[in-house]
Amino acid sequence: MTLTATRPLAARADAAVSRSPSVPPSLVAVTLASTSVIVGLLWDISWHRSIGRDAFLTPAHVAIYLGAVIAGITCGTLALRTTFAGSERERGESVRFWGFRAPLGAWVAIWGSFAMLTSAPFDNWWHNAYGLDVQILSPPHTVLGIGMIGIEIGALLMVLAKQNRSGELGGAVPWLYAYCAGIALLMAATFVWEYTGFANSMHSALFYRVAAMALPAFLIAPAVAGRLRWSATAVALVYSGITLAMAWILPLFPATPKLAPIYNPVTHFQPPTFPLLLVGPALAFDVLLRRRAGGRDLRLAAVLGIVFVLGLLVLQWPFADFLLSPAARNPIFVADHWTYSSHLGPWRYRYWSLDVDKAGNWSAAKFWSGIAVATLWAIVTSWIGLKWGRWMSRVQR
Repeated sequence: MTLTATRPLAARADAAVSRSPSVPPSLVAVTLASTSVIVGLLWDISWHRSIGRDAFLTPAHVAIYLGAVIAGITCGTLALRTTFAGSERERGESVRFWGFRAPLGAWVAIWGSFAMLTSAPFDNWWHNAYGLDVQILSPPHTVLGIGMIGIEIGALLMVLAKQNRSGELGGAVPWLYAYCAGIALLMAATFVWEYTGFANSMHSALFYRVAAMALPAFLIAPAVAGRLRWSATAVALVYSGITLAMAWILPLFPATPKLAPIYNPVTHFQPPTFPLLLVGPALAFDVLLRRRAGGRDLRLAAVLGIVFVLGLLVLQWPFADFLLSPAARNPIFVADHWTYSSHLGPWRYRYWSLDVDKAGNWSAAKFWSGIAVATLWAIVTSWIGLKWGRWMSRVQR
């Protein structure tokens, strides 16, 4: 696919050899918006754990809503330009809605931006009426969360459509797609962080069940639709890289709790916990998907689901022991950081939610039955990931 109709033949031939299709400014903008949203979200979680909700326009909130503004302006402008001044090719690469035309991902991002910006004054009123941090899943927070997901998915779909139309195996677009897919994985992991983020829970079947329900599809679908040789691995590395960047940068800045009760007087921002070792299952996914690309989805999903749970068991179980040890209490592995409202005690270095019998003893039967349920969930979400990925590989608009 040529980039511009007026380029000389030799230049077009050179472009084909280099396999490096250009990245439109709109894709750069929505990727920036997606990044701003996820960085703001991780920062906001740290803000709540370190300071409390002391004001509405915190820097973390500004980062979140800046992403909504960038996505809304970019995609709204794109819709207007495509509708009133777009070429036949641009109009053919768009979806019609209410008489306007824009790529499918742009519409998803527009509605996500609208939901986020609508939730802002509602959220501020809610806190003024019912108090600060009354509950996580309040109505305005729910609308905000849906909007953030909309922007992340919208950016992913816009980059995906460009990748699929280009027909190229190299260049920046497939990498940009893996980056956006990594942000989507990080968003999913953040939503279940309460159950999967702490090493204390990694010896319980609940940890594996929640991870199996939330994460495999966000690795498998990008691997099916991606053009990189190691797409799932790239997605997992993006998830890990952004998490580690925030975990290493945030504690460099001072923070003072401002919302009672204060039992743990922290002095710096509390970082995100160390990312899950999803690179291991992702590597296995890439190998399996290449070797069994023509297999039946259900059979392949069974293999992928089993590999995901076994991979987490092999990696996270011993790694949890390390994270609870003194060796992990350093700026690299960022262990032993707790919210300002925590009563610190020996519970920090113990395992939680263990599978125990009525007498309070650890039950191997109960644990392994929970792992069996986790494996079934992983098979289901792997099948969803395969179906989702095959649909995404056909997205052109």
